[in-house]
Amino acid sequence: MPKKKPEHYVNNKELLEAMIVYRTKVGIAREKFIKKYDKDPPKSGVWEGKPRIPNYLGECFLKIATHLSYKPNFVNYMFREDMISDGIENCVQYIHNFNPEKSQNPFAYFTQIIHYAFLRRIQKEKKQLEIKTKIIERTGFDEVMVIDNNELSGNNAEYNSIKDNIQYRNR
Repeated sequence: MPKKKPEHYVNNKELLEAMIVYRTKVGIAREKFIKKYDKDPPKSGVWEGKPRIPNYLGECFLKIATHLSYKPNFVNYMFREDMISDGIENCVQYIHNFNPEKSQNPFAYFTQIIHYAFLRRIQKEKKQLEIKTKIIERTGFDEVMVIDNNELSGNNAEYNSIKDNIQYRNR
């Protein structure tokens, strides 16, 4: 008995058809905008008469981003939800750049967009962590954060004053 081929979570053919339909609607709305205002609408962003992105495309972006976040190089980050949000936002931002005449693979196109969005988010978070670390080092609180078993004996005056301040604030 032959093995059944597993179904993919996003069907590339359906995604391509949905992209073609969406691009057609955008083209029609663009022509109406040009006739009405005698100027080109902005390439990206919202302009009068521009059709909304269909729910199916949004669901596909969400599925691609979510499944990509399960890859071993992305799965252990605390900010995975932010990565997914950035990926979806970038897909919506660059949806108009996909050209079905050049490529018949929108899945790969949007996967790449999401992948690079993930990498940018990781870089942003690393920079933020470095900034936090420098702030802690410069204020001198890094010495308070270090736990040394010899200093936890209660004999250290600094430790006792910190402990007293914490207890006073918790009252």
